[in-house]
Amino acid sequence: MMRCDVLVVGAGPAGMAAAAVAAETGRRVILVDDNPASGGQIWRGYAESGGTNQPHSAEFAKRAQRLKPAGVELLSGTRVIDLPKQHVLRVENDSGSADVAFDRLILATGARERFLPFPGWTLPGVMGAGGLQAMVKAGLPVAGKRVVLAGSGPLLIAVAAYLSRHGAKVMGIFEQSPFSRLVRFSAGLIFQPAKLMEGASYRLHTLSSAYRTSSWVMHAGGNGRLQFVVIRTGGAIREVACDYLGCGFHLIPNLELPRLLGCAIQGGYVRVDSTQQSSASGIYCAGELTGIGGLEKALVEGEIAGLAAAGRPVAHLAQRRNRAIRFARNLDAAFALRAELRTIPDAQTIVCRCEDVRLSMLQNMRNGRDAKLHTRCGMGACQGRVCGPATAFLFGWESESVRPPLLPADMRTLATPCEASAPASAES
Repeated sequence: MMRCDVLVVGAGPAGMAAAAVAAETGRRVILVDDNPASGGQIWRGYAESGGTNQPHSAEFAKRAQRLKPAGVELLSGTRVIDLPKQHVLRVENDSGSADVAFDRLILATGARERFLPFPGWTLPGVMGAGGLQAMVKAGLPVAGKRVVLAGSGPLLIAVAAYLSRHGAKVMGIFEQSPFSRLVRFSAGLIFQPAKLMEGASYRLHTLSSAYRTSSWVMHAGGNGRLQFVVIRTGGAIREVACDYLGCGFHLIPNLELPRLLGCAIQGGYVRVDSTQQSSASGIYCAGELTGIGGLEKALVEGEIAGLAAAGRPVAHLAQRRNRAIRFARNLDAAFALRAELRTIPDAQTIVCRCEDVRLSMLQNMRNGRDAKLHTRCGMGACQGRVCGPATAFLFGWESESVRPPLLPADMRTLATPCEASAPASAES
């Protein structure tokens, strides 16, 4: 069994910040992440040298270069599977499984895109906006391809700028939120000029693409793969030919592990105090788990969690944290989902992609438990990570429980007694 003073789960900005500051106090810190390298979704594919023109590449380099000198032990490509006993997490990677015992635990598991069903959303060529960006980072060629971006949230315009720089022809950016909300949100950034400049930079790279508010996808169509989308915009209906549709409705936190550990959830996020400690003693949460607020919030909350877990004072970071929290709340208000989106799927629209469950099969169910029992909705490979938020929006169903394994795992990982788990290797 591996042992540490502080275990950090998630090597995005919040997790990297937390691990570094905790280790710099002399604590033994293990950092676990399921990606092959640190950086999370926002810094995917970034180089530690900082020698790229990507946004915030210098910040990533600075954070990444603090980990090894501080003595952080990094377990990359490693997934958290279970909680076999108190203060022990079971992890798995390609080499096997291990149990990691800890005194303090920091969760920085980030967020994922929220998907809402609409006719045609299962066609090849339709994916999340962030998912499309990740595929391009992994080598998907988009030069000359026609791309539509739709849904909600600032990610849309950031992805549009990224794809434009890689030669894609962005046919339009369609935001469901009304113009009035976005104006109020932008006005609230007057004292955060860096964020205004960042947004302006993204828009500068997409000036040739229309940006429409109060607009959303009604239908995606094509012969075997995506060829066009039908958009409702400004009260009118228009058809746009495209090769790819990136469609995501803002972000939702990855709450599976916090729920398993008994952390209280409030308003869709983990409830924490001023030191980032959750309702579960000795468990801290940082970043998108406590509110979708971007890079600055993730970094300051990570630092607070790391210092608090190491027993150090955090009061000097309170002002930065409060500013980041206000921004997160304004972001949620600006991109709140409108009721009209519930009317988009028709009776034959698939809601649960894993189990091919259509809307008509769910409409008479009382709750998510009934839906599972009668249709297997939420019981497929993704374990409700896609359809769960969709049914929460469509029907008001809330997640009732989380059970291990959190992710698909080797049977040997599940069957190995806690004391006898073979240790996975760590890089320090």
